[in-house]
Amino acid sequence: MTITDTPTVRAHHDEQGIHVTGPGWRMTVAPDGLTALLHGPADAARPAHPVLLQLHAALDRTDRSDETVAVRPPRLEFEAGPSGSGHPVVTVERRSTAWRTARTRVVCGPRGPEFTWTVEGGGALRTSRLFAVRAALGGRGGGLRPSGHDWATLFTPNPGPPRRLTRTARESATIGVCGDARPGRGHWFFTPAPLAFALTGTPMADDIAPERADAADGWCRLGVGAPVDALTFTRLTYEPSDGGFHLALDHEGHTRVEGAYSTPSVLVSPGHRDPYEALRAHHDWLTERGWSARPATAPGERPAWWSEPMFCGWGAQMARARDTGLAAPLLSSRAEYDAHLAHLEGHGLVPGTVVVDDKWQEEYGRWQPDERRWPDLRAWIAERHARGQRVLLWWRAWAHEGVPDAWCVRTADAAPVVLDPEHPDARDHLAETVRHMLSPEGLDADGLKIDFTADTPTGESLRHHGDSWGIALLHRYLRVMYRAAKSAKPDALVVTHTPHPAFADVTDMIRLNDMLRLDDPDPYAPIVPQMRQRAAVASAGCPDLLVDTDDWCAPDLEQWRAYTAVKDELGVPALYLTTKMDRTGEPLEEVDYAALRQLWARWRTAHGHAAKEGSD
Repeated sequence: MTITDTPTVRAHHDEQGIHVTGPGWRMTVAPDGLTALLHGPADAARPAHPVLLQLHAALDRTDRSDETVAVRPPRLEFEAGPSGSGHPVVTVERRSTAWRTARTRVVCGPRGPEFTWTVEGGGALRTSRLFAVRAALGGRGGGLRPSGHDWATLFTPNPGPPRRLTRTARESATIGVCGDARPGRGHWFFTPAPLAFALTGTPMADDIAPERADAADGWCRLGVGAPVDALTFTRLTYEPSDGGFHLALDHEGHTRVEGAYSTPSVLVSPGHRDPYEALRAHHDWLTERGWSARPATAPGERPAWWSEPMFCGWGAQMARARDTGLAAPLLSSRAEYDAHLAHLEGHGLVPGTVVVDDKWQEEYGRWQPDERRWPDLRAWIAERHARGQRVLLWWRAWAHEGVPDAWCVRTADAAPVVLDPEHPDARDHLAETVRHMLSPEGLDADGLKIDFTADTPTGESLRHHGDSWGIALLHRYLRVMYRAAKSAKPDALVVTHTPHPAFADVTDMIRLNDMLRLDDPDPYAPIVPQMRQRAAVASAGCPDLLVDTDDWCAPDLEQWRAYTAVKDELGVPALYLTTKMDRTGEPLEEVDYAALRQLWARWRTAHGHAAKEGSD
């Protein structure tokens, strides 16, 4: 028998396998090295059924599936730490049809077991299936073997259908950087969200806030972590099966293995009180490992104007589109915005920040304002500055309109898909564009609202420059924009909807994004619970960043009023409307303007801002 100790984790090895006990969890690794049984807290009101974890993974290449033909018995070792104590480590080696060598390494720390899968050889990764082994061991157990569970409810930090706060553990869930309005792809609100799922054996209605439900067995976290440049996959998917699950990373052939390759690590951590506690613990784990990012501007150093109430013209543009029959982007104009802001000021509402939305520019991929609708945008921005206001310009991420095809990610037929931030000319163009938008010598705007990050390219046949893909490629795109913004204007405000902890160094504020998925057959949903949940996810993933509460698109006036009443509990109040609801046409009444005045006054008082009052 071998025994290893840390102050909080104990392990020993006998003929029954390897036994590890940590605070609130215990695990037994089978002697054959194929599986492990993980138990949650023994003192839970209802102890959870143990999770049967397949110890191995299937790292499929584009030219060959990864099948396991043999597994060696597990080894228990002791990882020495800087003070002489460390954690028990379990290593299991297997023989693969796709790789020269393959092994699983499990570091057993206080939070739970942390799994990493390493292969050696050469090839392009298509998909990494974690906690699932594709067995070719003979007998009746061939094929893909997932892990087993008795979970009932799944929480994902990536919002999906707005009326649902959780889903059953028998449904799939995706976190990543790709999505759109098509069926099965509606996971675009946060791109990316924190890479962590939470599961519990307690069944609950999908419209019940998970922190309010009684999960007597607690929540188990499946958290994925690595340096952001190693997140070269477009999607992390929780894939359920009959009583089972595994995690899949979609590399799409753009992760090349030449020598040794290790997957991102997965920490399995039982015993959390609710999913938000699990997300906060996920952030802490990433920080401990050096895989999260510190904001470029510490909370105590933020410019005061960043937290001023905001007006974004998109909802007002949509309302005017309803009245005029014109496309909403054509209603982004100097005349329209002057009318919107004058109307608000007439009701005593002067926003500290104004967001000029889609489509102020002549071409999405370049900075030139459309002079037909925005004559002398620089002068208009100067007028807003003279009134004590700041101006953000909306930016469509990945757009390639107006840029050379050679600077783009392209299809196999050489058609452009998106701007490629790893092409040196595209990178220079992107940086110069941002500098012109924000520098005093250019348009002199004060920051960016970056949208459509879910247009991150996806596809195995796509051609691109550089080695990044997926989450890592989006981070590089935003890093170019963020650094250029700060170079042009150090106090520039950059707003994104990327609450992954590793993106805290390329954004200053997390936008909660659209309230509804308007392309759903029935888009109606109660919005306050959904937006509370998104704000909680953003605050857990990036606790040092501000939150933009958004304001589009409310189902009706009643729900818009309910959300307006609680915005200051969630983040910086944002307003998208001026005269009416764009979806229903219901007019705003004096009671609504009064509520907005009270909201903004309450927020400004709480955050030390001077009042900006218009004329009643």
